Amino acid sequence: MGMTITEKILAKASGRDKVNPGENIWLNVDVLMTHDVCGPPTIGIWKREFGNDAKIWDKDKLVIFPDHYIFTANPQANRNVNILREFAAEYNLPNYYDVGTDRYKGVCHIALAEEGYNVPGTVLFGTDSHTCTSGAFGMFSTGVGNTDAAFILGTGKIWEKVPESLKFTFEGELPPYLTAKDLILQVLGDITTDGGTYRALEFDGSAVFAMQMDERMTLTNMAIEAGAMNGIIAADKVTEDYVKARTNKPYELFYSDGDAKYRQKFVYDASKMEPLVAKPHSPDNKDTVRNVERTKLTKCYIGSCTGGKLSDFVNAAKLLFGNQVKVPTFVVPASTLVAKQLEEETISGVSLRQIFENAGCEIAQSSCAACLGGPMDTVGRATDGEVVISTTNRNFPGRMGSKKSEVYLASPYTVAASALTGVITDPRDFL
Repeated sequence: MGMTITEKILAKASGRDKVNPGENIWLNVDVLMTHDVCGPPTIGIWKREFGNDAKIWDKDKLVIFPDHYIFTANPQANRNVNILREFAAEYNLPNYYDVGTDRYKGVCHIALAEEGYNVPGTVLFGTDSHTCTSGAFGMFSTGVGNTDAAFILGTGKIWEKVPESLKFTFEGELPPYLTAKDLILQVLGDITTDGGTYRALEFDGSAVFAMQMDERMTLTNMAIEAGAMNGIIAADKVTEDYVKARTNKPYELFYSDGDAKYRQKFVYDASKMEPLVAKPHSPDNKDTVRNVERTKLTKCYIGSCTGGKLSDFVNAAKLLFGNQVKVPTFVVPASTLVAKQLEEETISGVSLRQIFENAGCEIAQSSCAACLGGPMDTVGRATDGEVVISTTNRNFPGRMGSKKSEVYLASPYTVAASALTGVITDPRDFL
């Protein structure tokens, strides 16, 4: 019996020729990532458990991005960033990207890709559930808790169980009104938020490999919304071109064997799919946009590691060009590079930034911002009674702020179309 791509990568990281789902194995970690929310407790546990002689296993493999609660006056949030600064200075860390400096990058999951940390065939762990985003690069990546991260910080190793795999094949040509967000909402609606628990979600098919890296990252990003351990897409020329432009690190490509065993396989015809939303209060509460049309909105939000990449803003700008939004609409670039690209990328000679400004959108600084609520002064934060449509990844009660708000998840096309009408609107009405 052959192995899946996930099993092959884990076998390599464990120094074995073969692994099987359900086995517990020691893994050698290639990259550990943390941020301002989980970094401080991880550091605290590491210092406590490894003692006064604690040593970082490999400074070059530790990456720290402040990105969550950073543009705020909240003293607790600011304290967390200060802890990271002091730690980075104390240990002379080369890969600390401090806010308020020209090294600041923005949301960790996008910055990992942009800065060349995502390399095919490698193993990356992060103290954030959406670390699975990096799996779009043909690598194994997953989130861990602070204690596991502290152990990695001191040893470079982690004890993990090999997951079973689910395979999702999207064939056909993606219609011009659909994005990867619609595809992953379909998956979540089909298997629910616990259908992938501790499993690998492998994405395949002509519709997937026709996507650029931005869109592939949307698929793997929301694997965790199904409870998955990781999401993964095998590397191809698109992947290699992206990686080679950002790093000269050597890498190895892995592909699933034809006789690899999957717990379950799903096949979709992407050409026949419709724009979707996830209704409150769960990412698996799937419905078509047509079925919830005319739902009144108080706010639209385009941003996050899921929906704040360049391609997301290009798609939104296509609809917003020359038009005016009817409700407050927030544009939050996931990274400082994306923020710069908003000024450089144009449609009919007009920059994306100018298109958004002309349409009446509020453009915020690059960060996680209201994706996970945050302090009361967080830009775009949902308040009591609000109904929001967002390109983010979660819509549990209180996720974007008030527990008395409602959040619909959708693609950038759908959010932009809805911003123009003030009610949930199918993007096909504008495309």
